[in-house]
Amino acid sequence: MAEFFRVLTDNWSLYVEGFTNTVKLFLVAAVGSLVLGTLLGAMRVSPVPTMRAFGATYVNVVRNTPLTLVFAFLVFAVPKLDVNIDYLPAAFLALTIYTSAFVCEVVRSGINTVATGQAEAARALGMTFLQVLGSIVLPQALRAMVPPMMSVFIAMLKNTTIAAGFSVLEAGAIPAYMSERGEPQFAVLLWITIGFLILILPLVGLQRFLERKLAVAR
Repeated sequence: MAEFFRVLTDNWSLYVEGFTNTVKLFLVAAVGSLVLGTLLGAMRVSPVPTMRAFGATYVNVVRNTPLTLVFAFLVFAVPKLDVNIDYLPAAFLALTIYTSAFVCEVVRSGINTVATGQAEAARALGMTFLQVLGSIVLPQALRAMVPPMMSVFIAMLKNTTIAAGFSVLEAGAIPAYMSERGEPQFAVLLWITIGFLILILPLVGLQRFLERKLAVAR
């Protein structure tokens, strides 16, 4: 047991740095994917065929592409185009680009739960598409969007570990550093698991709280 705790205490700074970068990746990518995914969701239900086609193409291409390939494209292919991008910003972009496709589908599904008659009535009153979406549809769709949206973000938090394979020092990279120091991998991985549980369980609790609150609101 003493050896188990020693692994953490002797390498505390490495764990702190790794999980700090994991949280940064999660927060930045969560905001970025929420904004981009909502815009894509609006495109998917837009009355403009070109925008619908763009939204559908983006989702179908990105959602069916492994996240590792998205990382590889930004880290290895983009610099070949004379675009300089560091590893950490590339990880931010990769997670945002990938997760936004799933956020888009959550938004689109939520919008589809709202009765079409309400949108038609709003348009009959002279409201624009954006006014209908922002004032009528999205506030009602939010109730249906919360549970799957939280699941998408929880999955994204775990997906941050892929950045370890592209020279980003986050939680997923800790085992490699520990291996060089000769630390027992079982204890190393167990502490990483505990760290992710500490990060994920509050999100699960928030999801359940919002589900109950929105259920009462109905």
